[in-house]
Amino acid sequence: MAAQQAAQAVSEDSGPQRELVLDRRRRHVRVMAGGREVRRFPVAVGRPGWETPVGRFEVIELVKDPIWEHPATGQRVPPGPANPLGSRWIGFHRDCLGRSGFNGRQYLVVEGCVSSGFHGTPNRDSVGQAVSHGCVRLLDEHARELYELVSLGTPVTVLP
Repeated sequence: MAAQQAAQAVSEDSGPQRELVLDRRRRHVRVMAGGREVRRFPVAVGRPGWETPVGRFEVIELVKDPIWEHPATGQRVPPGPANPLGSRWIGFHRDCLGRSGFNGRQYLVVEGCVSSGFHGTPNRDSVGQAVSHGCVRLLDEHARELYELVSLGTPVTVLP
């Protein structure tokens, strides 16, 4: 009985494990804990041809004030108000197969590794749309809040 109470105390201290559930079609991400939704945020997802990957993943990278590097040109944008990643990056997917497709303005070919993740955006009007190159955009204040709710290894499920 004492061991059971000790295990329960540890569980209460750490709380139920959180997980993220991204619904691409409805364009929102839910933060779940113990099977209950504790927070929901509107998002932008990948455009046709650059869809946000579907499946089961986990948070693999957490970065405050990230530097953005253009996937095709290599141009780097430092942290600040013009950074397309906003003030937080929460990476959950990486592949090194390369990618190509029309981005709405031009045909891009990206060689090497590409990453997908949740991040803030200075383009607030894009949230709720399918406009990214596979990432999940949030209002920057929501990205900062989400960043505080997850840790490395947090499960991420992306629904079609």
